[in-house]
Amino acid sequence: MINVYAVDNIVGTVKTQMPSAYQSVTGGGLILFLTNILRLVFVAAGVFAFINLIIAGFQYMTAGGDAKALSAAWGRIWQSLLGLILIVGSFALAALFGYVLFGDAGFILSPKIYGP
Repeated sequence: MINVYAVDNIVGTVKTQMPSAYQSVTGGGLILFLTNILRLVFVAAGVFAFINLIIAGFQYMTAGGDAKALSAAWGRIWQSLLGLILIVGSFALAALFGYVLFGDAGFILSPKIYGP
């Protein structure tokens, strides 16, 4: 017969703790999953816009006076900046609406579920 207590002492126990960002969501579940997906999409969009801005800047520098290449590079720079402004603006509007409607700026971006 194997002594289970002796095996626990040899292997040890692992206590899991949720990071503090997840402690505000009671129960987690679907809302926590969707919040994480939304954050991932915003971060990916920001990284994509930043990389696109760097590539467009390189195209602008290497255009060499070609009007067509300068126009294409400037259009790409403008679209990248507009994308970054939209990403930041969406966070600002969500915080503003959350503060005005619910009294908490993070209400929409970090929802809390209260249940039984």
